[in-house]
Amino acid sequence: MKFLVFLGTVRDSTPPKPARLGVRVTEAVLECLKSRYAGHEVELVDALDYPPEAVFKPHFAYPRSKAPAELNQLAEKIESADGFVMISPEYNHSMSPALANLLNHFGSSLFSYKPSAIVTYSAGQWGGMRAAVGLRTFLSELGCLPVSAMIHVPRAQEVFAADGSPEAGEDKDSWFAYFGRTFNQLIWWAQAAKEYRAQVDPHKLVRDFKTDPSERNAP
Repeated sequence: MKFLVFLGTVRDSTPPKPARLGVRVTEAVLECLKSRYAGHEVELVDALDYPPEAVFKPHFAYPRSKAPAELNQLAEKIESADGFVMISPEYNHSMSPALANLLNHFGSSLFSYKPSAIVTYSAGQWGGMRAAVGLRTFLSELGCLPVSAMIHVPRAQEVFAADGSPEAGEDKDSWFAYFGRTFNQLIWWAQAAKEYRAQVDPHKLVRDFKTDPSERNAP
């Protein structure tokens, strides 16, 4: 199966000093997925590669074949993926604006009926868990319901080095076992959803609205 790992931060400084603290967590996540779940395809989507435009215009708002190439390519990757890992810092008890901005470019039909996993981190003691609460609602509205287990990394600058390797005193096997509880759920649900999508097209069973959100309103 194919999984997209979204790194949802573009900040180049995080107190204390290390730049793009989320890169450390992401490198550890990628190593865990590639080493312990080697039969699956894993690809990183870095929000830094999609700088916000002056005027927000989502992919689905462009006329057919007129959207920017990078958005078309990402839309295709999202549609072909079987599940998602969303990595976010916590800003003001909320998910990263960069991650929200990137995901908001795409309609829920691309994400729907596939599971997601939430990974949050912080330089402090809570590991971004308050951001994760809001992120659960956000992802549910996109249709890629998050699995129940989540990953939180407190004091990430003390846990992982810049390349994602554990800092002195940290045990990689213990961290990867902790990650595995979430990733095992993600893969189980992704496999189940993929097999059932092959039998029943959910977009025909539950029709996506095409012209106006009122199409899903009660009578």
